Amino acid sequence: MNKVQERPLVLRGGRVIDPTQQLDDIRDVVIIDGVIDGIGQGQGTPDGARVIDATGHVVAPGLIDVHVHLREPGQEDRETIATGAASAVAGGFSSICAMPNTDPVVDNQGTVGFVKSRGEAAGLARVFPIGCISLGQRGEQLAEFGEMVAAGAVAVSDDGHPVMSSHLMRTALEYARTFGIPVADHCEDTPLASGGAMHEGVVSLRLGLKGIPAAAEEIHVARDCILADLTGGHVHLCHMSTRGSVSLIRRAKELGLAVTAEAAPHHFSLTHERCEGYDTNAKMNPPLREAEDRDAIRAALADGTIDCIATDHAPHHYDAKEREFDDAPNGIIGLETALSLALRELVRPGLLSLSTLIERMSCAPARLWHLPGGSLRTGTVADVVVFDPDAEWTVDPGRFRSKSRNTPWAGEVLPGRVLRTLVGGRIVFEA
Repeated sequence: MNKVQERPLVLRGGRVIDPTQQLDDIRDVVIIDGVIDGIGQGQGTPDGARVIDATGHVVAPGLIDVHVHLREPGQEDRETIATGAASAVAGGFSSICAMPNTDPVVDNQGTVGFVKSRGEAAGLARVFPIGCISLGQRGEQLAEFGEMVAAGAVAVSDDGHPVMSSHLMRTALEYARTFGIPVADHCEDTPLASGGAMHEGVVSLRLGLKGIPAAAEEIHVARDCILADLTGGHVHLCHMSTRGSVSLIRRAKELGLAVTAEAAPHHFSLTHERCEGYDTNAKMNPPLREAEDRDAIRAALADGTIDCIATDHAPHHYDAKEREFDDAPNGIIGLETALSLALRELVRPGLLSLSTLIERMSCAPARLWHLPGGSLRTGTVADVVVFDPDAEWTVDPGRFRSKSRNTPWAGEVLPGRVLRTLVGGRIVFEA
């Protein structure tokens, strides 16, 4: 996607963490012609190389986000592929997967090709299109998976619109299996969730808002696990939020089913109590749940029941989020805060090691979705993040690379500062 960096690069003396090699040690990383040329102690310096002192910093495979809303085509006032990619590399992400619920939706080879070409033109993070499961995301007729995969789609999803038809979902899993791609599902029983604005519980009762019960998610999680068993297809469960979902996924994995799952930073960081005061930056779908759900998500990330962390980056215009809670759109941006939140909520309390966090944010997404990167092995693409896990910074939405500002963490001090992001050996972000 990018021109490789002609000048060799040496990252000297950093703490190199690569779970694919069980590596966590002080090493030098040598990059030549866009690939990892070698990792070791006291590595030589190739002629003409740029040497960067990484002492005291973590050097790891670039982060990969399999769930990002880039809004282009059609909603460029909220985000564009270029601004989303800029936000991604500022957050340490070398690759992002773009959800298809744009305007028009990405349900054919032409729109898939458009997203891919716009990502390449931006020349920042790698942008991988996700195609729709159904034409127009209407849940009626299957989109043409083969043509979309040929144009560059790496998965299919109707995210934002649950696939209510079990027959269509079965067919999608069978069809996707022939192309070796996952079907990423937004798990929500729409009749059960209809009219809900937040989690159904004591807070929704106190605020006088109609709630969405945890069962609305869990019904579809159970169905998708059953269909994965029936078809042998790979179902990827998006933005899990409840302890019941965790139990169902754990059981599916015990049975050896091709079921994978993701969790978003807001679901392992916040609870429905954040909605107090009708804060629309705490409104999302699935909604923020109870403390027991948040803790179950954290535990599932620790033991691998949930395979990866994905931001569900959802940009919205300021005016839209200023509406009354019932009418405000769901979602928050997350690319530039995800790593820091994971460090604060998961690593610092000792729930995950730093190596396990890199596995959840880089290695697992690459492996499960068959994407480049996710490793620093010699000969692999040099997609790399360098960050200082101890440096603290204050969240200032006005300084985000994203076009949107809808974050619940404005003004908070977070740990972990991304210093450099490399894609194909080229530095695409430097603090």
